[in-house]
Amino acid sequence: MLTKLLLIGWLGVGFVSVADAAQERRGDRCGRNDRVTIEDLNMSPDPIAKGQRIRSWQVRLNFDGRRDCETEIEIRDRENSVVAREERVDLRRGINEIRIRPDERYEFRGAEHCLRVVVNLEGTRKDVDAKRRFCARQRPTWTLRDAKG
Repeated sequence: MLTKLLLIGWLGVGFVSVADAAQERRGDRCGRNDRVTIEDLNMSPDPIAKGQRIRSWQVRLNFDGRRDCETEIEIRDRENSVVAREERVDLRRGINEIRIRPDERYEFRGAEHCLRVVVNLEGTRKDVDAKRRFCARQRPTWTLRDAKG
């Protein structure tokens, strides 16, 4: 009987610890009222030729939150296709330089791809404010460099 009680108690403590850790992690999510703005967006390599794959995306975000938090970041095109996604990103107050893994299946087509950055704030996806547009243009290779503005 004592063994059963000890086992039940031990399992209960383990369950509470897991629940506390999960609650603490949820408390770390970025809040709806946290302000995030894009400072810059780049791809590597830049430029890229037709058929060549993007190795990585780099986004520079300014985070004006009250505390450090965790979020998900996506880069999406005009048609809402996911260009790149990073699921667990820790944001600190101030400027954050973040490398984002590209979607291997995504490729540029047509003449221009305007991109937007989306963050998850308390379970709601929100476009990040930007002072300018970020559009990749084909000249004859794809580039973001001279397309900013």
